[in-house]
This record gives sequence, C-alpha cells and structure tokens, in this order.
Amino acid sequence: MTARWLALSGGVGGAKLVLGLADTLPDPRRLTVIANTGDDFEHLGLAICPDLDTLMYTLAGVASPATGWGRADETGTFMQALARLGGETWFHLGDADLATHVERTRRLAAGESLSVATRALAARFGIVAEILPMSDDPVRTVIVTGDRELAFQHYFVRERCEPPVRAIRFEGAAQAKPAPDVLARLADPDLAGIVIAPSNPLISIDPILAVPGLEAAIATAGRPVIAVSPIIGGEALKGPTAKMLRELGAEASVVGIARHYRDLVDGLVIDQVDGALASAVEALGLAVHIAPTVMRTLDDKRTLARAVVGFASTLTRRRD
Repeated sequence: MTARWLALSGGVGGAKLVLGLADTLPDPRRLTVIANTGDDFEHLGLAICPDLDTLMYTLAGVASPATGWGRADETGTFMQALARLGGETWFHLGDADLATHVERTRRLAAGESLSVATRALAARFGIVAEILPMSDDPVRTVIVTGDRELAFQHYFVRERCEPPVRAIRFEGAAQAKPAPDVLARLADPDLAGIVIAPSNPLISIDPILAVPGLEAAIATAGRPVIAVSPIIGGEALKGPTAKMLRELGAEASVVGIARHYRDLVDGLVIDQVDGALASAVEALGLAVHIAPTVMRTLDDKRTLARAVVGFASTLTRRRD
C-alpha cells in the first residue's frame, strides 16, 4: 500500500505546502492534514473555522489568489447590507464563503462533530486528501497584550496584530481530546513521515501540540518529523510570526524556529537565503535541508513538497 504522510498546518502558508504535497504524492488520499482550530470562533451566530476553510479552499482550487484565504471571485453583498444595518463588519464574510459557515453551523447544531462536518464539506469540494481538525472540542487561542486578553480573531483581524504580545494561552486545550482518527493516523504502520508546514509556530502549530496526547503521539510515531521554516531572512512572508517571536523574547530567524521545535523535529528545511545559518541549526541537533521555500506558483509548491519528502527519506527515525 502507498505510504501515508501526515502534515500539521495552519492557514495560508501551510495550505500552500499541503497543496504541493497533495499534487506530488503518489496517492493524495494517503495524505492527512491535522488542522489548527485554535483560530475558530463564533461570529454573527456562525461557526467560523478559518484554517480549516483555507485548507479546503486551497485544495479545492477555489481560494482567492490575491489573499490565499477566502474564495476566488468573491462578492460582498451580504457585508454591504450588514453595514447598512449597523452590524459588525470587522470580520469579512464573502457571499460564497458565508455558505460554508452556514452549512457547518447547521451540521453542528444537528449534532455532528466538527470532524464529521469537515469531512462532509471537504467531500462536497471534491477533496480527496484527508483534513482533520486537531480536536472536536473547542480550543481557543487567547493573546495576552499587557493589561488585556484578546480572543485571537480580535487580535489578528480587528486590531491587525498591532498590540504587543506578552503571552499566548490555549483556552480549553487541557480538557480537549484529539479528534477521532488523529491518533490512528499517527500510529499507522504505513506512515512515512510527519511534516510541520511553514505556519506560525506560536499560533498555528502550538495549539495543535497543546491538545493532550498529540505531541506524545508524534514523538513516539517512530517516523521522521520535518519542519519547514516560516521565517526567511529574519522575516515572515506574511503574517505576524516574526513580530510575535521578537515580542516573546525569541529570535526571529531559522535558528529561533529550530530552537522552538528542537525537542520535536528531526530536521528543518530552510530557504537558500538562510544557508549561512545552517551550521547554527545543526549545532542544535537538527538536520538541515536548504531549498527554495517561497511558494508563489503551483510549481514552487510542488518543488518544495518534493524536497520535503526527499529530505524525510534521508532521516530514518525520530531522534532519541
């Protein structure tokens, strides 16, 4: 049977690599993506799951090419009408995107779990890769900024990541359980490798690892764990990764990413721009692979995916 691959991912950056993997692996049905749900929230009475939706839209080929999130060729009639009524418009919901949230909310209200609802929605989009939420239980990322605690989307969207970050906590994580099938996929004897996509480690990957049992299952899977750095030349291509690292006292570089993941991963993929830092990463006990990590085109995504899979094949097992 074809080998199984598993990826941990947040939204836009991670979804690009996931698409590359789905397009290059021999059987995309053997690709499982564990998605961050710490960004999820209820808005206007609807269950909004930004990272799950970005992964679905990207794999279905309907994501907006301009933003990487939301739907292509989106319209905004709903938001315009809402604004005229004095409603909350700080979080944009396009008309086609709105249908996803309405249908998800209907399914959850009818008693379906988030896993079941996600599987049904992905099937409707024609996606054959498996997308699993990290948990069916609510886990909510909270950003501590000085004397305030902000729900993640309030920090990320409403306040545009401007407040300085002092701490991050994952509300509900201690009580959450991995979603059904997550642990089974990590224990699959056909599993070939685990990939941590180039998502923000603090707010996209750490919430996944905060679900009890998940990090331990990764560590004991006996398969190589590869991370792709979301930092290139000391900055993130998009999003607040570098800003947040600095505000929390960490180094915004591939070395800082290596320190963050050093107890979990076997190897780190870094961009050619950061080649001079390879020895510093290796000094932390990680193998390094240098490859182009900027993914602007589908060919870029495929090339990086092949590099990640090839790198993993050189690392035969998890480090002791």
